[in-house]
Amino acid sequence: MKVKNNKYDIIVEIVCLSLLIGVCVYLFMNWSSIPDGIPGHYNFAGEIDRMGSKRELLFLPIISWLMYLGMTAIENFPQIWNTGVTVTAENEERVYRLLKTMLGTTKLIVVAIFVYLTINSSKSMPLPALFLPAFLILIFGSMMLFIMKLVRVSK
Repeated sequence: MKVKNNKYDIIVEIVCLSLLIGVCVYLFMNWSSIPDGIPGHYNFAGEIDRMGSKRELLFLPIISWLMYLGMTAIENFPQIWNTGVTVTAENEERVYRLLKTMLGTTKLIVVAIFVYLTINSSKSMPLPALFLPAFLILIFGSMMLFIMKLVRVSK
């Protein structure tokens, strides 16, 4: 079964691609003004605990693109998804639609976080103290909401 894209899916794709292309353009346009030493790692409080070369900054968009492409590919094969619920002929469309929305939402959050990390690191700035808790709440909170919805739509 192929899950058709709805308006939300299209908006997520446009936003993700805009962010990914935008961060690449940002790096290209600002490369000469990015300091040679940029944060290579942050601790739990968002403080810089390792400095690295600005070339390391290129890994973030590469990883972002790979994650985006991987998640986009997975969206097209609902039969490989671990649904966590029993999929029947009666609930198949609802379950797969909801899971596609969950994957798209997760993809958007991950891309946005990586873009934020890339720009923040390019400015050699520490992360806000609430960055990690906010990221964890966004990822796991949205997943929990979708799992609760999934249980409801699978009945």
